[in-house]
Amino acid sequence: MGDEQKEIVRITAFWIDQWIRRHYQGIERRYIVHDAAAREVPEDLFYRLRESGGTKISSAYKLCAKLIEEHYPPSEWNIYAFHFSDGDNWEEDDEDAFEVLAEKLLPKVNLFGYGQVYSHWGTGRFLYDLADEFESEFDNLRLTDIRSKDDILDAIRDLLGKRPEQPRLIQRPRRRL
Repeated sequence: MGDEQKEIVRITAFWIDQWIRRHYQGIERRYIVHDAAAREVPEDLFYRLRESGGTKISSAYKLCAKLIEEHYPPSEWNIYAFHFSDGDNWEEDDEDAFEVLAEKLLPKVNLFGYGQVYSHWGTGRFLYDLADEFESEFDNLRLTDIRSKDDILDAIRDLLGKRPEQPRLIQRPRRRL
């Protein structure tokens, strides 16, 4: 993601963090960056890093699942996980990412939010593939499409608000011919 997308993520994450802090005590936050591989980094580095070399979302989901397994038993923690991306992923990695999400993350977290930030460089397919695969199956999965800074408030509502009877339709990009 470029600087503009990272700024959108930073602002969105700040307000989500404020909401969580208002409702819970003893919060621990972890930051995972990924391209072809994932690693945990401090918050200040998270917003400054520039990853490159292809995207393998499953690597971040596997690391998140490992952190939960090792440090955050769901019986003792309220777990809120948020993933922001430009939607780029190696197509052959989608099934691995979906498997980790369905088997190791969604059963353990109170809420898993995925926010896709519009990018001129990314393909932006992961959000739509997630919606097709899971949106009606898991009540604790929230998805949102963030096209610009003007969409941040709606994104926060999508991620933290009560799940509506009819989820907000995710607008799929038109395919170029």
